Amino acid sequence: MTQAVAIEEIAAAKERLDALRREITRVYIGPSRTVDLMLTALLAQGHVLLEGVPGVAKTTLVKAYASALGASVRRIQFTPDLLPADITGTYVLSPKEGTFSLRPGPIFANVVLADEINRAPAKTQSALLEAMQERQVTIEGDRFELPAPFMVLATQNPIDLEGTYPLPEAQIDRFLVRVAIGYPNAKDEVAMLRAHNAEPPRARSVLSVEELLSLQSIARRIHVEDDIYEYAVGLTTFTRSHARVLLGASPRATLGLVQAAKSAAVIAGRPFVTPDDVRGVATSVLSHRLVLVPEAEGDARARDAVVEDAVQRVAYRRAVRPV
Repeated sequence: MTQAVAIEEIAAAKERLDALRREITRVYIGPSRTVDLMLTALLAQGHVLLEGVPGVAKTTLVKAYASALGASVRRIQFTPDLLPADITGTYVLSPKEGTFSLRPGPIFANVVLADEINRAPAKTQSALLEAMQERQVTIEGDRFELPAPFMVLATQNPIDLEGTYPLPEAQIDRFLVRVAIGYPNAKDEVAMLRAHNAEPPRARSVLSVEELLSLQSIARRIHVEDDIYEYAVGLTTFTRSHARVLLGASPRATLGLVQAAKSAAVIAGRPFVTPDDVRGVATSVLSHRLVLVPEAEGDARARDAVVEDAVQRVAYRRAVRPV
């Protein structure tokens, strides 16, 4: 039986997460919700897909986030000629010894920045699938475990830009949350110019790998009532029968919704999940996984609108339990 989370553990976790948030926002100037969603994915051991046009600080955000975690970080710049072996690594021949040795790729890190992930063809993008789901890679028939914690932070340009490829649905489903990053407001842009005027600030490490694993353990032990499980299933089931949806949210999406809600509870400093935690992460967890009917694909807001419709129309019902 899973040990319940103590109030002291939650308070200490919230303090560490607040320090992490402050350090990231010292470098990245933008909506606090963006950083909170990334912290949610961190606690839930999920991956993050950041989408926006070039120049809106996606890479700056990811680099500041990774540096503040105090974990090993590797960056992969996705290009049309990138090969799967460039990500996972390969065996190379040593001429002197006449033997093959493994040259590990950049996937062997705690945090992997996959920059402009949709500029590589599907074959190369799929090299990440096993790593993202199983936390392992297979190189020429040999399996290798990836370090823990392991997290992919991918940036994506809008698919209507030149030289981009749409991500396969199977890979999209592996990202716990999608974070849309738009243009900053005038106040934030002025603050960004002031902060980066002379020498751009750099994020300092405020956590250790051991602390990261401890925070993830706390998130796993957050209490969830059966009513919350039923509510999460109700939301995803709604998307599967929506008139504008061809392929609704999968059971993996339902699991991700609950995991993200538990992380949101930790960030809020609570040892239990509320319906508001589920509603707060629903759009970020579910919308990018939906496959819409052809006539709705051109509407940039259509996916978010489906999830918002689900939140409004699916009621949370607290079960009556015997005294």
